Amino acid sequence: MKTLTVRLPESLVAQIEAESRRRKLSKSDVVRERLTGAAKTRGRGQRSLDAIADLIGSVDGLPRDLSSRTKKYLKSIGYGIKRAR
Repeated sequence: MKTLTVRLPESLVAQIEAESRRRKLSKSDVVRERLTGAAKTRGRGQRSLDAIADLIGSVDGLPRDLSSRTKKYLKSIGYGIKRAR
């Protein structure tokens, strides 16, 4: 196993040390677990997209690509126009 030196904020070091004492593990083991756990949770975004993939594009009446023509779309529906009170 390779060694890597990392500088961490004091608050994070205190959390790792406390967890290390509580679980009776080395600090390296705690950091290793946290890093592998973070890598696993990154994949959740893709699973969320898969869960709603059938809904994408299912709403009628919206422009094909709202992200590229936001101002034009908002103007066409009257957003931002001052109205009499």
